[in-house]
Amino acid sequence: MRMWRIDNWVNHPVAAQREVLQDLITAGQYTAFGKQYGFSHLFTVKDFKKRVPIQDYDDMRPYIMRMMEGEDNVLWNTPVTWFAKSSGTTSDKSKFIPISEESLQDNHFKANKDVLSNYYKYFPGSDLLTGKGLVIGGSHQINKVNEEIQYGDLSAVLMQNTPFWGQWLRTPELSIALMDEWETKLEQLARITAEENVTSLAGVPTWTLILLKRILEIKQASCIKEVWPNLELYINGGVSFVPYRQQFEKIIGAPINYLEVYNASEGFFAAQEKPDDNGMTLFTEHGIFYEFMPVEEYGKPAPATVGLNEVVVNKNYALIITTTGGLWRYLIGDTVRFTSINPYRIVVSGRLKHYMNAFGEEVIVDNSDKAIAIASQKCNAIVADYTAAPVYFSEHNNGAHEWLIEFEKDPACLATFTRELDAALQESNSDYEAKRHKDIALRMPLVKKLPHGAFSKWLKSKGKLGGQHKVPRLCNERKYIEEILAMF
Repeated sequence: MRMWRIDNWVNHPVAAQREVLQDLITAGQYTAFGKQYGFSHLFTVKDFKKRVPIQDYDDMRPYIMRMMEGEDNVLWNTPVTWFAKSSGTTSDKSKFIPISEESLQDNHFKANKDVLSNYYKYFPGSDLLTGKGLVIGGSHQINKVNEEIQYGDLSAVLMQNTPFWGQWLRTPELSIALMDEWETKLEQLARITAEENVTSLAGVPTWTLILLKRILEIKQASCIKEVWPNLELYINGGVSFVPYRQQFEKIIGAPINYLEVYNASEGFFAAQEKPDDNGMTLFTEHGIFYEFMPVEEYGKPAPATVGLNEVVVNKNYALIITTTGGLWRYLIGDTVRFTSINPYRIVVSGRLKHYMNAFGEEVIVDNSDKAIAIASQKCNAIVADYTAAPVYFSEHNNGAHEWLIEFEKDPACLATFTRELDAALQESNSDYEAKRHKDIALRMPLVKKLPHGAFSKWLKSKGKLGGQHKVPRLCNERKYIEEILAMF
């Protein structure tokens, strides 16, 4: 039955989106936000886009604060008692994303079921549900605003609201999964889950690798398959998996399936149907209406957006969402690129504020991840983590990009690695190539090797160790890179 529904929205995505928007506006017309923007008079997508301005978090924050104080019918027409706390990577300020019962049921849980349904479609003989799933989630305890309102990071909110049958399929128990102190939690996770029959993993690659290495130490094993012989699936998201795949294949020690998902505090947007798909299938029937802003529109007074019927492949769009949590035309900050329009498949190409463009080079995370992977392969190196920022023009030198890289396996020659990184960036980005031509604007990148554990030490100093926290890949200013350099 579920596969019929999946096939329906995959094959008729525009119709599915039209129905989603109609339901959202109907639900929102009696809210404070809906009354402010005349939702009861909106009958077309064109009307909706004309009447409701694009919102960022600062625009939504006053409404969200009213909701957190217990006021009903502000952004959504049913009580909202849960909020996902999101710290992000470009700001120290926390964001609180409303999670309604509808966003839990019609988005997060429904999307998870569809990922599982598709997996069994392509792997009907799977033993996935005979063992347990290990989710390496966040490290924030559930916090009470008052007797009714609570918040935590997304994984904590989802764990607290998982149906009772879902608890049987997960390890470890909730009290450990929600521990706040990451290093203690990591040790508990490793010791307990090392004795379980784990068949699937899910989490950000960096922290998953740290956990797996600790499990190998505890069990004195050479690979994870010795500990978990029935492990068959790793679900990853949050950052590109490209720089990490080689490490996972080595530490696991035998082939398993890898699926990428696009699941954020604001919603579960997309997932690979099967491991070899080029891109993630966009979830169009899951309580979210999507708009796509060409990145060149960003910053304009009235930026234009397009719908699914107007997108083209290989073009970068800023993602704008309207959700059952009460986010209306919300600019999430991610950029996506379509790899296919039949069906609609996307990859996350970067962040609107997560790029380098100090010299007109327009380098995005998609470029840098691929370049790191190519340089690593050519130099037989393994990169654990990295960040990069511009070096500005000086009296005696033109610009450059400075890269701080923590290697899992060092290249034989750092200079050769640097040349391969530069060549791969030029191959993937024509603007970067033009600026590098005869060193006209950019000279050769400056690559510095950091000691093992450097990025973890920096994240810990920021109070962001563990869970969904990530090292910012690229930044158009030197704030982060200067902080890190000052520590080593």
